[in-house]
Amino acid sequence: MKTGLVLEGGAMRGLYTAGILDVWIDEGVRVDALFGTSAGAIFGANLFSGQKGRGLRYNLRYMPDKRYISVRSWLTTGDMFNRDFAYYRITNELDPFDEAAFERYGGEFYAVATNVETGEAECLRVDNMVEQLETLRATSALPFFSRMVEVDGKRYLDGGVSNSIPVRDCLERGYDRVVVILTQPADYRKQPMNPALIRLRYGRHPKLRDALLRRHEAYNAQCEDVARLEAEGKVFVIRPESALGIGRMERDPARLQAVYDRGAQDGRRTLEAVRAYLAE
Repeated sequence: MKTGLVLEGGAMRGLYTAGILDVWIDEGVRVDALFGTSAGAIFGANLFSGQKGRGLRYNLRYMPDKRYISVRSWLTTGDMFNRDFAYYRITNELDPFDEAAFERYGGEFYAVATNVETGEAECLRVDNMVEQLETLRATSALPFFSRMVEVDGKRYLDGGVSNSIPVRDCLERGYDRVVVILTQPADYRKQPMNPALIRLRYGRHPKLRDALLRRHEAYNAQCEDVARLEAEGKVFVIRPESALGIGRMERDPARLQAVYDRGAQDGRRTLEAVRAYLAE
């Protein structure tokens, strides 16, 4: 039996996931592989490093800091989440990531990103989080609010453009007991993005443009697929019962804490069921 974990993104909605995973860290719940898209990969990394509370801590501390996220950073660098501060300084200096613990964990870690030239998703293997921060930037590079990120000679944007819930990637690699953590409730369906803005911004990249134009259809189809797999007992799904009530770039500390707390509550509520499922 091989166990896998699939984590949807959603920027600051990822604090819901962080709350669940912190319960898992406390309780010693482990998986053999993690497939994360965007914020799912960023917050999921702390499960492998065993750093309970880290995802909440640095977001509460630095979200008000304009060096972390700001319109000024977007206008001057092309990235709303500042590359040097949000990724490199926090990871290496301000709230260091425990790379040694990440490697000791021993699981396979994949960050899903969208190839700009093909418009298709790629599962990028991460073996060293600190040395592969550009891969973390690639999976979370929000369209319109981030520059394209180059990894191994290819350019990428956010994995959510093409593969928000990489459950099929996990199953196709032979992981047969799979937990999926979503950041939207069961009845959520994505609406189309503004096609004029997509064509204006990404017209030079036709495959990426088309992926963005179809993004809502692809996402909604994945939601239906996850629901079928759940009904068939092929995956175990944890999701919020209602909308989390925050935007992707929420900055209110109280609201961020509340989303994390909801995740921790659902993590505790589902803990024994998750353990039983993974042990079957």
